[in-house]
Amino acid sequence: MPREFALFGILIPTLLPLFLLGIALQTLLDRVLGWLGVYRMVWHPSLARLCIFIAIFGALALSLYK
Repeated sequence: MPREFALFGILIPTLLPLFLLGIALQTLLDRVLGWLGVYRMVWHPSLARLCIFIAIFGALALSLYK
């Protein structure tokens, strides 16, 4: 995978689409976990959301850069 790609003459890093995909996946997972009531059992829900996003983004980045 190239380090960046051109979109209408603008160089975009490869991690930017992965970041946006990570945000979308985290949003979906956040709604499911909120609906299940998992955040009521967590000490700090915002910190748990951040950790989940970092794990998702890290997994996506590692899958790209093996």
